Amino acid sequence: MTDAEIVIEPVDGKTKAGRAAFVDVGRRFADETPNSVPQLRSEQLELLDPGRNPLFEHAEAELFIARRGGKPVGRIAACIDRIMLEMRPEQGFGPGTGIFGYFDAEDRPAAEALLAAAEDWLRTRGMTRVLGPISLSMWEEPGLLVAGHDHAPTVLMGHHPARYQGYIEGAGYEVAKRLFTYELDVSEDFPPLVRRIVQSGRRNPRIRIRPVDHANYTQDVRTVLHILNDAWSNNWGFVPFTEREIEYGAKKLKPLVREELTRIAELDGKPVAFMLALPDVNEPLARIGGKLFPFGWITMLRWLRKPRARTARVPLMGVLKEFHNSRLASQLAFMMISDIREDTTRVNGTTRGEIGWILDDNQGMIAIADTIESTINREYAIYSKAL
Repeated sequence: MTDAEIVIEPVDGKTKAGRAAFVDVGRRFADETPNSVPQLRSEQLELLDPGRNPLFEHAEAELFIARRGGKPVGRIAACIDRIMLEMRPEQGFGPGTGIFGYFDAEDRPAAEALLAAAEDWLRTRGMTRVLGPISLSMWEEPGLLVAGHDHAPTVLMGHHPARYQGYIEGAGYEVAKRLFTYELDVSEDFPPLVRRIVQSGRRNPRIRIRPVDHANYTQDVRTVLHILNDAWSNNWGFVPFTEREIEYGAKKLKPLVREELTRIAELDGKPVAFMLALPDVNEPLARIGGKLFPFGWITMLRWLRKPRARTARVPLMGVLKEFHNSRLASQLAFMMISDIREDTTRVNGTTRGEIGWILDDNQGMIAIADTIESTINREYAIYSKAL
């Protein structure tokens, strides 16, 4: 086969048929990738629906499918997010920066053709730089898996064939940022140093650590996201949530946000930090093959009522900026993760924790991960290329 035999077809993402064709190509690749976990098709379709996902209130995207002899051999999405364009360049995005995501390719010629199509689409709209893969938000599945292919991903983490790294780097892309996830055995208590720090905090009458209150769920979610927007505001890759995205995210995550897996830290009655852990919904999804019908919905319903999960993932935590680089910040982090460890092992039978993603230069979080004796288990790369 030659490059000339590959045809790149734009897909109308505003139609159900277009979104379905694009999603189904990705699902075929996921089925063929060892250790990949099939996600719910309905959820994947919703993320691409401009009428349902508030991302598209400030972003536009073009979907492409590569075909050879009529057969789909890959897909890619190109996206311009107006909020990303407004960010400071030192935070990764900024004026002229577009992204690509949802990248799958059967071979190198297909990959090259797809990347070229995404680049051309961005270039014609005035973009001078492209980052990716980001599908299609930093809060969804950022980065390409470059280490850790030998085990399944946890909830909201991507999983890609090892060959994709060569395809992207071979097309002239360079690593802009690396993201790590860390794993640890939570069936055992933390090291003595961490236990002493936690006990000291528990004796401090100014500190209160509490779970998210489902009776005041909406208010607590807003509290968490207020802290997140402040705590992460200087981080590489940070993109603030809009009000509509807060409402949407709160609704989508509600079935997974559980009291034993969340904590808000208060100082003198003021919320100053939070930690959110999620039971690994990929465990039941793997059992049902990502299909609710005919009987998968029964498994999922039972699991959501009582999510017995071997693994819990901490995707988000934050401390208000005014406390960054202070002893209090790390103390609150250790107190929250210790409380969550105790509760999820007791309630959910959890034995394994995963923390991340964590930026490769986030020394504070890396120090916390090291102190609780966790180790890197997966590495993702976000690539950059001038257009």
